[in-house]
Amino acid sequence: MLSYPPKTDLWIERSRLAGMLLGCVSYGVFFLLTVQSCIALMRWPQYSAGRRLALLFYVAVTFVLRTISVAANTKYTEMIWIDLRNVPGGPLALIEDEMHYRINVLALSSGHIGEWLMQALLLYRCFAIWKWARWVTIPMITLFLAMIGLSILIQVKASVGIAFYDINIEPAYLGIQVGLNVFYTILVTYRLLNMRNKMKELVAQYDSRFYDTLILVIVESAMAYSIFAIIFIVAFALHLNGITTLCFLSIGQVQGISQLFIIIRVATGQTYTREYWSSRVAAVPMAIVFSGTVLDATEELNDERLTRPEQNIVQTSAKAVDVDVCIA
Repeated sequence: MLSYPPKTDLWIERSRLAGMLLGCVSYGVFFLLTVQSCIALMRWPQYSAGRRLALLFYVAVTFVLRTISVAANTKYTEMIWIDLRNVPGGPLALIEDEMHYRINVLALSSGHIGEWLMQALLLYRCFAIWKWARWVTIPMITLFLAMIGLSILIQVKASVGIAFYDINIEPAYLGIQVGLNVFYTILVTYRLLNMRNKMKELVAQYDSRFYDTLILVIVESAMAYSIFAIIFIVAFALHLNGITTLCFLSIGQVQGISQLFIIIRVATGQTYTREYWSSRVAAVPMAIVFSGTVLDATEELNDERLTRPEQNIVQTSAKAVDVDVCIA
């Protein structure tokens, strides 16, 4: 009696295993940064108690959601080659039809909810920098709600067993996320550059390192996730399932890592927060956001204030330490 081996695609199977290994490595980095973020937030004296708790809550919740997602994906990877290895169709069928198993729906849903929270923090930073201007908040909130709507639709489709590779709105969902990141980067960078240029006009021999460093932090953090997500979108759209699988199992961790990098660099003073400002007498007036309010000193400077530079320097230097907290 003849026996036929199950249908197989070694590239897809290797991609699943390699993607899970990459996902575990990225989760390890995410875990370490989560611990460092909590330690940094607890040690940072400029944070108010309420703001510190809010950021700690954000870090803890996103970590729990990401842990659930990674644990579920890891368990299903084990099931593919051990628990369910005799299922008709073999590992390839299990990989392609993974949404027939509830554990993968759990992984997808927890990952998406974590992404909502990460995008919400990103929007808050942008709105705070722009003092909640309507022309900024309305379009961004619209995109955010559209993203959530697509996310819910994806989870509904996944819950009824539609193969993940056949959920055609996944690229649109990721595209909106990338768009939000790009818009955020452009808006915040433009705002900071505008403030820096104003200070150069007002202050002779103005040292712009503070603004330059903040901009670099924002661009670096957004770039890593955006590039990774664009690769995922292109691979999904072209039905390159192996590359899609590689990216899918790590993209949530990459997004979380990008967010935590900003929090850590601000909270540990790696954006010239303490050393730079404490070493300078002529502190820089700028948009100061943290407790929900904004002081845009560059817009408030007028002739009367310019006649009292010493008073302005003292007042702004006391508040300038908090400018990059809005970025966190």
